[in-house]
Amino acid sequence: MKCRFLLAAGLMLSFSACMVGPRYQRPSITVPTVYGEALPAGWKPSRPDDAIPRGKWWEAYHDPPLNALEDQVSISNQNVLAAEAQYREALDAIRIARAALFPTLKASPAVSGSQTPAAINPFSTGASALYSIPLAISYEADVWGSIRRTVAANRATAQATAAQLENARLLYQSDLAAGYFQYRGALAVRRLLTDTVQSYEQYLQLTRDRYASGVASMGDVAQARTQLETTRAALTDLGVQIAQLRHAIAVLAGKVPAGFSIPLHPLPANPPEIPVALPSALLERRPDIAAIERQVAAANEQIGIAQAALYPTISLSAGAGSESATFLKILTASSYFWSAGGELAQTLFDRGRRRAQISLTRAAYDAIASNYRQTVLTAFQQVEDELAALRILEEEAAVQERAVAASQQSLQISTAQYQGGVQSYLQVITSQTFALQNQVAAVDIRTRRLVASVLLIQALGGGWDTSQLPAT
Repeated sequence: MKCRFLLAAGLMLSFSACMVGPRYQRPSITVPTVYGEALPAGWKPSRPDDAIPRGKWWEAYHDPPLNALEDQVSISNQNVLAAEAQYREALDAIRIARAALFPTLKASPAVSGSQTPAAINPFSTGASALYSIPLAISYEADVWGSIRRTVAANRATAQATAAQLENARLLYQSDLAAGYFQYRGALAVRRLLTDTVQSYEQYLQLTRDRYASGVASMGDVAQARTQLETTRAALTDLGVQIAQLRHAIAVLAGKVPAGFSIPLHPLPANPPEIPVALPSALLERRPDIAAIERQVAAANEQIGIAQAALYPTISLSAGAGSESATFLKILTASSYFWSAGGELAQTLFDRGRRRAQISLTRAAYDAIASNYRQTVLTAFQQVEDELAALRILEEEAAVQERAVAASQQSLQISTAQYQGGVQSYLQVITSQTFALQNQVAAVDIRTRRLVASVLLIQALGGGWDTSQLPAT
């Protein structure tokens, strides 16, 4: 009866007690009402119900090979799997902390034997045995909320770890998408250089024929050969970049680079339109912001835990069981025993250690809160950067297309004039160089636009929001 009374008293003390320490509030930060950078032409600000598709945001590019590669990141990327294991660790830490809210019950059955020497006790009847089945229960009343704050801190840490897992997925998925489009861009440049080499071979043959007929000089032939071999060297050198990009994509997808291949697919002409909500929504849609905000919450709980150490602890304990020299009597009423007690413990002097611990936790909270604000500012910067990149690159793409058309026309005119004997071959080479440079630049701008769209999706959180965090 007394054991039950002590347990009930402890639970009442725990649940009726107050929690010392500060109440958590998200650190304040100034959030702009709109983004400073204008949206690319044709884009409109999203409505509240608009959002990047949750989960498989890459499907907006309508690229089947990319879809297949992205599906491998969550199940094969080792960094993502490591983050998932850390999340499971955080969940177990909650269970461990929560266990301290409940009593601890221990049982330690024992049997022992002894014999007293006859020289000491002539009346000894020989060997004797002792059988015991003791049970002990102990409980620390959470009067000041230290244990509950520990549970809350571990819960916030687990939520932060869940957000970090989502951030890892987003990071490696966006890295894969960016690398994929860079790989496609490099293949497009390789096709361009391959076609250019074939064209330069024809120019070289034309120059040789003109030299054979006495119209062109050997210098023209040498210039044509130089132009051809220089382009061949550039084509060969491009193979290094293509191989490295393919290997990086393989590792991001959790595959061995050896023998890894990517199905051919054309480089998209334009990036998809991406819904851009108000800046205030970014605080809920970025997993890295959510992660560090939950870390701030955990740091706030640590302040309460440190403050609770200033107050006394109340521990309750009780024991019961049976003990007998005869095994058959171990469960009889005459063998039962019990005990109960309580303890109030208070540290009287520690030379300021607990006060210093409170100051330490406050400083740690301030540091994490500052990191939170910096993370938010960096997020705004990243969105603004990619909006600017998409808008400017869209304008540049239009100008570059005109430059490509003009350089192609200049090459045609120079070639016709050379064949007519009006211009030297140097003018043809100059036109060829400009034409190739402009075509390569056009492919590069298209690639950069696609990569910028991926980085914008990453900056906006990839369609994720805090409602996807595990419930508290």
